[in-house]
Amino acid sequence: MDRIIRCITTDGSIMASAVETTDIVYTAQQIHHTSPVTTAALGRLLSAASLMGNMLKKKDAVITLKIKGNGPAGAIVAIADSNGNCRGYVEHPEVMVPNKPNGKLDVGMAIGSEGLLSVMRDLGEGEPYIGQVELISGEIGDDISQYFAVSEQIPTVCAVGVLVDRESSQSLLSGGMLIQVLPGADSAAIEKLERNVAVLEPVTTMLAKGMSMEDMCRQALDGFEMEILDESPVKYVCNCSEDKVTRALSTLPPDDIRTLADESGKMEAKCQYCGKSYEFDQQQL
Repeated sequence: MDRIIRCITTDGSIMASAVETTDIVYTAQQIHHTSPVTTAALGRLLSAASLMGNMLKKKDAVITLKIKGNGPAGAIVAIADSNGNCRGYVEHPEVMVPNKPNGKLDVGMAIGSEGLLSVMRDLGEGEPYIGQVELISGEIGDDISQYFAVSEQIPTVCAVGVLVDRESSQSLLSGGMLIQVLPGADSAAIEKLERNVAVLEPVTTMLAKGMSMEDMCRQALDGFEMEILDESPVKYVCNCSEDKVTRALSTLPPDDIRTLADESGKMEAKCQYCGKSYEFDQQQL
């Protein structure tokens, strides 16, 4: 079962979160029929969204991450609630690109290194906060770190990864870490963290070794006293419903609604996040 934890050093200088999203990414791959590289791209963004959503800590809060680069994968979207439950989709899930020379999936090529990362926080009270930064690599982890540095002035390390089986193209492991320097951290704490980050193993390597979320945070915070703030299970969750589809259709002009039915007198609306279909007949329209 996927799980997320948040930790803080006892001196209050560093925050670290870790999430395993193996089941979430497997579910996303089954729903969207993603290629290996788009599985990795969507999986990384889902992990980042889960980590960032879990930071909101307000019951009805929601965070939406959208990456739109100049690569063939098109737009990629991930949405998470304040518990870290998430959902997402990729515009062109079938896209394939050559692997990197070292054999790894080239997520940066699929997404593109030019474009925007948009972050929208909706706390359920008033207008949502929206921030944007230009992509620096399309590898997602680097781009999330850049977002925090530029938009929120918080020194951040975001590491996300997805391991895909080369033969079956099936996702095997997925997860992420988010490490932030908090106000008041002294130079000694920052230097210690920088040394830790420099030797930190990839997330999928740590997961493959059987390391728990606590183990991963302890490795990132080696040399610090660490306290676990909270932990919870996380899932791929979609909140679509017939009522929401009906409300969305109702925003269209009446004449447009009447033309939505096909030759059989029905129309089908499919959720882009979970693939569930909702059918409306001519009378309902």
